[in-house]
Amino acid sequence: MPVKIRLQRHGKKGKPFYWVVAADSRSKRDGKFLEKLGTYNPNTNPATINLDVDSSVKWLQNGAQPTDTARAILSYKGVMLKNHLLGGVRKGALTEEQVEEKFNAWVEEKEKGIQAKVDGLDKAKSDAKAKALEAEKEFSDKRAAAALPEVEEEVSEEVPEEAEAAKAEAVVEEEAAPAEEAPATEASAEEE
Repeated sequence: MPVKIRLQRHGKKGKPFYWVVAADSRSKRDGKFLEKLGTYNPNTNPATINLDVDSSVKWLQNGAQPTDTARAILSYKGVMLKNHLLGGVRKGALTEEQVEEKFNAWVEEKEKGIQAKVDGLDKAKSDAKAKALEAEKEFSDKRAAAALPEVEEEVSEEVPEEAEAAKAEAVVEEEAAPAEEAPATEASAEEE
């Protein structure tokens, strides 16, 4: 029975989610499979891949052929490298400990690269957010500055009316004050 390592589509329309499976090559794409090896989610950035490395290597050593996309995923997670290194163990060029050392060193380097990409994406996202906030603040300031002269014009229109009313009240008070003083002066004149 020819075995393929391939992707089985799950998820909803427009949001694919894949299982990485070992399946008979004659079975349907989403049909029966022999073993689930992991998952692949292309919707995240970077794509999320969970894979059982040892089971995948076992299937490769037993003759399973990965599809092109599955081969890229297996290579990305180091399954193809580990299979290659274990081939060196079979030939006697390497020991199991050396294989594990090389594989773990490779995985650490790969994870550093992935983390650097995630950090770069986070930094770009925060920079974009800060830039958008600055542009929004600038727009808000321009809008407030444009509204300010209109408010000043309304205030300056109201001020003359209030000033005229205050002047009129002062004139009325002045007219009333001399009238009161006049009888007082007449009364003081009569007393003398």
